[in-house]
Amino acid sequence: MEGGRALKRTRARWRRRATAALVGVVLGLGLGGCFHAQDERPGPPPAPPVETRVEGTGTVVFVELEGGFYGIVADDGARYEPLNLPAEFQQDGLRVRFRARVLKDVASVHMWGRPVELLQIEALEGPRL
Repeated sequence: MEGGRALKRTRARWRRRATAALVGVVLGLGLGGCFHAQDERPGPPPAPPVETRVEGTGTVVFVELEGGFYGIVADDGARYEPLNLPAEFQQDGLRVRFRARVLKDVASVHMWGRPVELLQIEALEGPRL
């Protein structure tokens, strides 16, 4: 009978050790993933976004989409949707010289040209023929 108790105690001890080892492995693997990112050396900081500017001459046009709006068709054929076109420049056919910043993170319901913020605009001689 003494041998039976000793065998049961030995098995119980091994179960506790095996359970503790298994818990240790699971915790080690789980926590090891949390510290992985800290082991890597940081790279150089990301470069700041490059601001895209455009300038040129073109013609203000009234586009009859989505209720109508004014855009600028540049002489090279590029289309720009100025989100801040002053009222005095909202004339279909008006020739203009402009400088603008392209807005990359802006969506427009018109989907007609590149959304831009006008930095400078001036009227030229007259309507384009």
